[in-house]
Amino acid sequence: MRNLNIVFFDAGGGHRNAADALQSALQAQSNPWAVSLLNLQELLDQIDPIHRTTGVRMQDVYNLILRRGWTRYTQQLLPVLHSLVRLNHGRVVRALQRYWSEHPSDLVLSVIPHFNRAIAESVRKSLPDAPFITLLTDFADYPPHFWIERESEYLICGTERAKQQALAMGHSPLRIFQTSGMVMKSKFYQKLIIDRVAERQSLGLAPDWPTGIVLFGGHGAPVMLDIATKLSESSLKLQLIMICGHNQSLGAELKKLPTRKPIFVEGFTTQVDHYMSLADFFIGKPGPGCISEALQFDLPVIVESNAKTMPQERYNAEWLTENRLGIVLPSFRGIAGSVEQLLQHSTFQEFRDNARAHTNRALFEVPVILEEVFERHMPEYMPVAPMGNVDLMGRDAMLAALH
Repeated sequence: MRNLNIVFFDAGGGHRNAADALQSALQAQSNPWAVSLLNLQELLDQIDPIHRTTGVRMQDVYNLILRRGWTRYTQQLLPVLHSLVRLNHGRVVRALQRYWSEHPSDLVLSVIPHFNRAIAESVRKSLPDAPFITLLTDFADYPPHFWIERESEYLICGTERAKQQALAMGHSPLRIFQTSGMVMKSKFYQKLIIDRVAERQSLGLAPDWPTGIVLFGGHGAPVMLDIATKLSESSLKLQLIMICGHNQSLGAELKKLPTRKPIFVEGFTTQVDHYMSLADFFIGKPGPGCISEALQFDLPVIVESNAKTMPQERYNAEWLTENRLGIVLPSFRGIAGSVEQLLQHSTFQEFRDNARAHTNRALFEVPVILEEVFERHMPEYMPVAPMGNVDLMGRDAMLAALH
């Protein structure tokens, strides 16, 4: 049995989602890995200066910023964060070395930014025979010292932009792997068979009105109130499914909001795929997870990109525009006009067709990459399954094993 350790943390939801999805997929293979998950924040609680002085974790500060909509300040906070990471680099490396001594691994995979230099150094010192791979869960790097480091041994990139950034830093093409998108939970790779009319009616929605799903990650965002208000006051014939995540106060305000159009409000849910299957288009932040999930359900996307957009997500908006997958607004103040533009038949059809043509198989591509990297470092290892196909088990067989 091969041992794999995936390093993640809970700043936002994308890192844990990627780790959980890969753990399930790798353990479902015919030649499975023994997968362990390391929440780096838990390991570094004693090093985290914010946690030591206030009892609040750094990842909790990040999630508070998301919940309160204070993202305008993230660009100014990044240099502060990187200074703290550099200041504590040696301590982080030593803490990781102690962990590897107690938890030997044949391969280490990071799905987090900021700490990849420290992880790479700790693996090189404590696990010299184990390869280290960084899997970007963003569409592109935001240098310096965000995702791609000179110490990065192998890189898995979900876009051509990220691949080119790695090459520009001097990484060998033989150590860069490009997937067809971001890793998502297995349920997003399955097309639901549902009665949309009946399901919409069960939520109090009209069966045949254009339906938008509004989603700003696992913590919602205050701007959802403005979006609901502006679209309700417009002359457009439409309705909304609004997912507030863990932001209970936001959900309560939305439910009290007087609206002239049908709106269904949901809090935290594990059924985002179900709600997306009921929608016709997506409104939200340009996060890599939100965009990827929406496109998997063929939903054209409307996002905002401005000074409030987190730096690492700004390229995502460019990518949407370049690929004609939706509309990017300078401000959600213009949401009504953008929805009206999107719902014009020719525009909607073009974006919908482009979304349908976008194919993301990253969850099934990454296990093949891990196998290849492992074989490079263990030449005597003989795989049980041939390595010719993208899927070790086949997409349908893996999905069946996951459920």
